[in-house]
Amino acid sequence: MIEQWISEIKKDCPPDMLGMILVHNGVVRASSKQGDPVGGMKLSYDQAALDQAVRRFKSMEGIVDIRAWINQGQLKVGDDIMYVCVAGRFRKDILPVFQELITLIKTRIVKEEEL
Repeated sequence: MIEQWISEIKKDCPPDMLGMILVHNGVVRASSKQGDPVGGMKLSYDQAALDQAVRRFKSMEGIVDIRAWINQGQLKVGDDIMYVCVAGRFRKDILPVFQELITLIKTRIVKEEEL
């Protein structure tokens, strides 16, 4: 999926606006943030909220494309949680959007339950 996204972005975006593509691949860890063992997680998300967030961030200065995929259901340690790809002109344009979008997804869009 990631390779396909990158290929499509490189093909479809104006070359004078594409200087960087950042990719995030969230993975189920074997321990919680507090260090407790985790057997996996149950994950769901709000598709409408994700679509709205992607549209909002994609309209920001210097951003040419954003792609996001979130896994759902019962996930085990090592499974992919999400992929987020932000493409744009310069690091200064992309890094803040990348960080803010991932934080928004994790705090407002995804609903998770540790198993």
